[in-house]
Amino acid sequence: MPGADAVPGGSDGPDGPDGPDGPGGPGGSDGGSGGPDGPGDDPAAPAPLHVPRTPTGNDEVDAHLERLADADHLGTDGHLEVYEDVHRGLRDALTALDARPGPPAPPST
Repeated sequence: MPGADAVPGGSDGPDGPDGPDGPGGPGGSDGGSGGPDGPGDDPAAPAPLHVPRTPTGNDEVDAHLERLADADHLGTDGHLEVYEDVHRGLRDALTALDARPGPPAPPST
C-alpha cells in the first residue's frame, strides 16, 4: 500500500509534474524560453502602438507628428533618430512662430 504522502497517478513530491521541472518550472511547458534558441531569447518584432494623433490644425506640426508613426516599424535602436528628427522639426516650427511679424508696436512717447 502506498504511503500517506503518495499522489494519485504516481507523481509525488516536488519533482512531479507540478514541481520545479513541471509546468511553471524552468524546464516546463509553460511557454518559457525553451533553451538558448527558444522563443524567449528572440526580441519581439516591432509592432505599431496605434497611439492616436490628434491634428493640431498646423500642417507643418501635423506632418512632424505623423513622422512618429515611422518609429512603429523600427526596432528600439531606430527610435532615437525618428524622435530627434521630430523634435528638431517641432522646435523649428515653434521658432518660426516667434519670427513672424506681430502687430506694430505702439509709438513711444
